[in-house]
Amino acid sequence: MGRFRLLLRTTAVRMSALYLGLFAICAVILVFYVTDLTSSLLTYQTKQVVQDELKVLGNFYRRGGVSRLIGHIDRRSREPGANLYTIAAPNGQILAGNVESLQPGVLEREGWTERPFSYRRFYQPEGTPGHMALAEVIFLPNGMRVLVGRDLGEPTKFRSMVQRSLVMALGIMVIGALVIWFVIGRRALQRIDRVSQASQKIMAGDLGQRLPVSGSGDEFDRLSESLNSMLGRIESLNEGLRQVSDNIAHDLKTPLTRLRNRAEAALAGKEDGPAYRAAMEEMIEESDQLIRTFNALLMISRVEAGSAVAEMNEVDLSQIAHDAEELYEPVADEAGVSLSTRIEDGIEVSGNRELIGQALTNLIDNAIKYSADCKKPARIEVALERGTNGSVLSVSDNGPGIPENRRHDVIKRFVRLDESRSKPGTGLGLSLVDAIMALHGGRLELDCNGNEHSGLCARMVFDRRG
Repeated sequence: MGRFRLLLRTTAVRMSALYLGLFAICAVILVFYVTDLTSSLLTYQTKQVVQDELKVLGNFYRRGGVSRLIGHIDRRSREPGANLYTIAAPNGQILAGNVESLQPGVLEREGWTERPFSYRRFYQPEGTPGHMALAEVIFLPNGMRVLVGRDLGEPTKFRSMVQRSLVMALGIMVIGALVIWFVIGRRALQRIDRVSQASQKIMAGDLGQRLPVSGSGDEFDRLSESLNSMLGRIESLNEGLRQVSDNIAHDLKTPLTRLRNRAEAALAGKEDGPAYRAAMEEMIEESDQLIRTFNALLMISRVEAGSAVAEMNEVDLSQIAHDAEELYEPVADEAGVSLSTRIEDGIEVSGNRELIGQALTNLIDNAIKYSADCKKPARIEVALERGTNGSVLSVSDNGPGIPENRRHDVIKRFVRLDESRSKPGTGLGLSLVDAIMALHGGRLELDCNGNEHSGLCARMVFDRRG
């Protein structure tokens, strides 16, 4: 009983019950309408048959008087399936016809009887119910009455049969609807139970749990798929947060330890002004590195959140590339790196100039840092061109490159291929570039220049919109 009450609370069952109720009301109205229409049609046909017969009797009366009329009625009343015929005296006594007796008062008024009346046939057994009929009464000039009518037995049976058929069809449809209603409600309840069970596991901390999808493509599946996508995103963010927390604890522990050790060493040593000054400068340098790390984290968080700092406008991507070339050309020369460009002019995108410039300078800075130590002559190329589906801004180098199985990892925060941390950096540069490209509806692609050991090509792909 409790499960049935729970079943009645589901939206699918309530909607089914509402539709069933509306259907039942419409079906009942239809039954009465069809029955009434059938009755009206049969009554009309009965009256038409009686009026046609009266015209024939009128012709006999005009040609031969009452005697000929009585003779014709006597013959017609003996035929199979004959109408009702009665000729009565002015006092109501039946003189001829195929009716033994009539309901009192039928012959007292001329014209159509207001409602069906009862009568008895000749040789009808006693105790059997009388028959019902409709008739028209005609008064002759000599006071005699002529009644011609039609038995309603067959029309009544037909009307009853139609009514019973409609009621039976309604009953079958109602039973079928109830079965369907129960099946739909039961299935909906079972699916809701499965969703509730999965939700309880998710609330218990199992973010890898997913809501069940039956594959039918109905509203439950669409809702489950949307929620599963949301759960996947939450799981990814939660995993990223966990990794960031671990990486922050790992990467910030070392500079903080160095800060403490240098401060402790300065205090433990002799009071020497130059030594104190050198220790303070080293501590400031470590502090600046920490500040840069936190600033990069804040920038990534703001970009991923779509902060108002990232206002979008039409920007000249070609000019941004030229500005980056001008900025880094002396830096590359100083590092012994050859910087070349291949920039197509007049390319514009919708975006934030500062963020795109920050992403490009991060890529160029990484290329200079990792290709400068190579034994072969270091080369970097900044290229901008129109692609099939948008614009591509790329930075290529001939450095050590990134193994294919690590290209997805290096985009994560604090992930560095230089496990020894011998090179300066925070491990957040590519994470920031990836976040900036996601904000602009594009993507960051990392690829090699021809083979696994021929450097890295980092592409900022701006998809064409509209």
